[in-house]
Amino acid sequence: MGNRHKFTGKKVTEEILSDNRYLLLILMDAERAWSYAMQLKQEANTEPRKRFHLLSRLRKAVKHAEELERLCESNRVDAKTKLEAQAYMAYLTGMLRFEHQEWKAAMEAFNKCKTIYEKLANAFTEEQAVLYNQRVEEISPNIRYCAYNIGDQSAMNELMQMRLRSGGTEGLLAEKLEALITQTRAKQAATMSEVEWRGRTVPVKIDKVRIFLLGLADNEAAIAQAENEETKERLFESLLSECRDAIQAVREDLKPDQKQREHSLEGDSGKVSNIQYLHSYLTYIKLSTAIKRNESMAKSLQKALLQQQRSEEDGKRTARPQDLIRLYDIILQNLVELMQLPGLEEDKNFQKEIGLKTLVYKAYRCFFIAQSYVLVKKWSEALVLYERVLKYAGEVQSGAGAFTNSLKELPDVQDLITQVNAEKYSLQAAAILDANDNHETESPSQVKDGKPLSERFETFCLDPSLVSKQVSLVHFPPGFQPIPCKPLFFDLALNHVAFPPLEDKVEQKAKSGLTGYIKGIFGFKS
Repeated sequence: MGNRHKFTGKKVTEEILSDNRYLLLILMDAERAWSYAMQLKQEANTEPRKRFHLLSRLRKAVKHAEELERLCESNRVDAKTKLEAQAYMAYLTGMLRFEHQEWKAAMEAFNKCKTIYEKLANAFTEEQAVLYNQRVEEISPNIRYCAYNIGDQSAMNELMQMRLRSGGTEGLLAEKLEALITQTRAKQAATMSEVEWRGRTVPVKIDKVRIFLLGLADNEAAIAQAENEETKERLFESLLSECRDAIQAVREDLKPDQKQREHSLEGDSGKVSNIQYLHSYLTYIKLSTAIKRNESMAKSLQKALLQQQRSEEDGKRTARPQDLIRLYDIILQNLVELMQLPGLEEDKNFQKEIGLKTLVYKAYRCFFIAQSYVLVKKWSEALVLYERVLKYAGEVQSGAGAFTNSLKELPDVQDLITQVNAEKYSLQAAAILDANDNHETESPSQVKDGKPLSERFETFCLDPSLVSKQVSLVHFPPGFQPIPCKPLFFDLALNHVAFPPLEDKVEQKAKSGLTGYIKGIFGFKS
């Protein structure tokens, strides 16, 4: 439409709504503007001027959503589509107000959108209700954030719980919520001045460390309440990242304090300084969290091993004992680092507790090494490793008297002993059956001697290769055989043949003196 100088698009009106695809044109325009705005939102983190373009595209998306809502008021559109258009319009309006920090208007728009989706979820089947309920869950954090900015202080706790349960919010609210949580913890950190660990109180002067320690309990509680392994893994990674940042902040304070710390070590009978002890405490938290994460992954792999047969039928990659061995190797390495922390070398209870934990994980590591040997039918090696597992488990049970509470979080050693005893009997039975199978497979009729078929016509042999592409019928290429040589060979080689000397067989003539010599000169011959 238009003329040769200018294009004029044809507007979608109620009169031409004979096909529902006309509505999709307006919807795609709104989605295009919204998606571009979300891209600009990511880029605006490093280029602040793009925020103006972001707001412009959001306004464009709202304009298209208004047009869509107006068209859906036609009698040709059903009630469900009308409600969805109203919810879509309210959602985009709320996002625009949210970016303008108009909290009250944004909250009203989000509440309208949430109400419509809740009514739609109640009016249709369960399959359709899942989609509407998902939209409600996405909108709820935005509503609580707006309520907090309006003045509802109780919304902060709900926002933190939402963020921890989901392992980190995504989308429009992610950065704002993270900044809000950090700001709240910073206010609480102003009242925190020290921390106590293993009977020693250490002052905490670094703000980043204070914020981390305040949020530690919330993060650990969220991990314990995680609904699935994926969420738990995401929370573990988030906690480890925050812990590494806190450790780095302490290290920066350790560098200028190096000389003072060395003086403290000499003058205080080996007692480390407060900043060094705080560093050891944070490292202990990091290593302990890493151990818990790897242990959680190991439990997931153990469940997968129990369902191995079903996974093989589905054609999926199954878990292997080798995967668990690697995880327990990492755990044992973390325990070694724990025993070497500065300031805890003289703590006998701590050293013994870590030693018992090491024995527990060594027992589980040996168990899964034995399982891997069972898979390749190395029965004797597996049996020896099972005995080693029982030895480690016995040492743990004999030395766990005063450390029962600290070992509660570890895998149960008694269950491992019961499982090992059962596996030993199964292993012995499997070894006997395997020995019988070997005797049967060594019968002459099934032994393949490697000869081609042309050389074993008189012997019956079950050779599966005869029906394969690698069939062995004859030796190829054939070997060399000796044949009589032709005389031509000697004719050609005559010039190179060295004959034996024959001087001893030729008769020698006596010399005739001077007369014979003169006759020979002048040609006279006798």
